[in-house]
Amino acid sequence: QVQLVESGGGLVQPGGSLRLSCVASGSIFSINAMGWYRQAPGKQRDLVARIASDGSTNYAASVKGRFTISRDNAKNTVYLQMNSLKPEDTAVYYCNVVIPRLGSGWSDYWGQGTQVTVSS
Repeated sequence: QVQLVESGGGLVQPGGSLRLSCVASGSIFSINAMGWYRQAPGKQRDLVARIASDGSTNYAASVKGRFTISRDNAKNTVYLQMNSLKPEDTAVYYCNVVIPRLGSGWSDYWGQGTQVTVSS
C-alpha cells in the first residue's frame, strides 16, 4: 500500500553533482524518518543520510559536508543533493521511509534503487 519511486541517478564526473528524489505514495498518514542508503558491489548497504520528522539530520562521515538531505512533507518527498562527487560514491542508492502504524509500532519501506556512477 506504500510505494517509493526514486529518480535522479546517472553518470557524473568526479567533482560533479546529482540530486536524487524519492516520492512516497499510497496509504500514508504521516512519515517519521526518511533516509538514503547505498550499496556498492561486494559491500554492505550502509546509511548515507537520514532526516527525522522534526528536520534533524544525520550523515555518514564519508559524505558529511558534501551531501545534503531534505524533505518536502507536503509532497511526501525526500531529496539527496550530492556535491563534490567522488568515484567511491559509486553505488546503488536506496530510499527508505519509516511510517508509523495506526495501532502501534512502525513499518519501513524501500525504493527500487537508483544507480549513481562517478567516473571520468
